[in-house]
Amino acid sequence: MTEALRAVAPGTPLREGLDRILQASKGALIVIGDDPDVLAICSGGFLMDAEFSPQRVSELAKMDGAIILARDASRIARANVHLMPDPSVPTAETGTRHRTAERVARSLDVPVLSVSETMAVIAVYRNGEKHPLEPIPRVIDRANQALQTLERYKNRLDAVSGALSALEVEDLVTVRDVVTMLQRSEMVRRIAEEVQDYIVELGSDGRLVRLQLEELMGGVEDERHLVVQDYLRSDTGWRIDHAVDRLAELSTEDLLDLKTVAWVLHIPTDVGGLDAGLQARGYRLLKRVPRLPDAVIHRVINHFGDLQKIMRASVDELDDVDGVGSGRARLIKEGLSRLAESSILDRYS
Repeated sequence: MTEALRAVAPGTPLREGLDRILQASKGALIVIGDDPDVLAICSGGFLMDAEFSPQRVSELAKMDGAIILARDASRIARANVHLMPDPSVPTAETGTRHRTAERVARSLDVPVLSVSETMAVIAVYRNGEKHPLEPIPRVIDRANQALQTLERYKNRLDAVSGALSALEVEDLVTVRDVVTMLQRSEMVRRIAEEVQDYIVELGSDGRLVRLQLEELMGGVEDERHLVVQDYLRSDTGWRIDHAVDRLAELSTEDLLDLKTVAWVLHIPTDVGGLDAGLQARGYRLLKRVPRLPDAVIHRVINHFGDLQKIMRASVDELDDVDGVGSGRARLIKEGLSRLAESSILDRYS
């Protein structure tokens, strides 16, 4: 459906053609795809094989038959076609044009567009899904509401992230702190996905919404991966990408259950429950040290084992790590000291 909505978004030639059909108070049935499976259910009409243009498609819509476009909507393959999908395919629509559109979309993996002459509404069908295109001002209003919600959740996520940093420095992290951070970041990601859907539907009219989304989501995905990398039980064979994917698959109800989120990291909650202590490996805080390559971060963590040992290490001990050197050793020591000081000040101020 996202692919189909992108094809009919404002600013595309196909959307201009659809708007022309509406302005002329006409209806249309358009299939985006001229594969053999599509042609097999076509009867009558005539072969076009002409370059697509909004003017041409709006003129062809004056005929009763369906219009068949190429898969990329760059050419008009056929026009005035009678479509004969399997009549046994279920449909909830009542109008002839809409029933045909839904049956074709359910039968074949192609987007089907239906322009209602009486209702002046464009509907996009893909597989078993229907998406009516709403007026652009209404979509922009919804996108702005979603952005406001996203901003509130992002502010809360920043607060939780700052608290986790201070707890990591003080070695007071519990399972609850970690899974709360992951829970909040996943909520933010899901709201951002909803905003992204609006951006796709807005097309060229969604530039400002896209800029706001990029600003709000800067670093959120990286932060989530680093939290998983810091606390994932690696001895179980459960990889970081497994945990991140499983977190995204959780239902809303499961996401609100902190023990279920802990299970995603394979963190046991049978002893101590959510208040059991955890130790960070240090990826998240070391990533905030300027000009520190990922390879060096991996070597430092593999050498010392966890964040507390890294923070207690002297410059000479850090220098002993392969690939660090005296300059980077001082950079790590001073950088972690500054992060520790600022995190604790933020927590207790």
